[in-house]
Amino acid sequence: MSLCPPFAPFFGFAGVASAMVFSTVGAAFGTSKAGIGIAGLGTFKPELIMKSLIPVVMSGIIAVYGLVVSVLIAGSLKPTDYSLFAGFIHLGAGLACGFTGMAAGYAIGLVGDSCVRAYVHESKVFVAMVLILIFAEVLGLYGLIVALIMNTRATATGFTC
Repeated sequence: MSLCPPFAPFFGFAGVASAMVFSTVGAAFGTSKAGIGIAGLGTFKPELIMKSLIPVVMSGIIAVYGLVVSVLIAGSLKPTDYSLFAGFIHLGAGLACGFTGMAAGYAIGLVGDSCVRAYVHESKVFVAMVLILIFAEVLGLYGLIVALIMNTRATATGFTC
């Protein structure tokens, strides 16, 4: 069997789709869940809304991670001279970024909702909320780093068909 079958780019495109779709699902969940908490907070203390937007912004960053990985993978896709090895690495990179983005968005949404609601009653919760959100965001960053390393591995293999 050839190292470069005609269906090999399919796996690369699946990696592009996985990175974008799963990280965006996580970002959407985080944004919606934290937004519900912000809406609840806004009815009691509208002056706290701007400080409470941090979870929503951090959820949006998760989608950017997926976008970066998708663009990098799509940039190295070629209709010819694309090995099955590169396709599987790109699929793995997309899945790594997408699933960690989905997990991070889920964590950011739950923490954001709970902490924003608690912030109405106790202002000391704000610092703890930011720290927990940073640790949740780092989960997505880990997936981005792994995907970037995998992508460089796929382009540095030197397979030719």
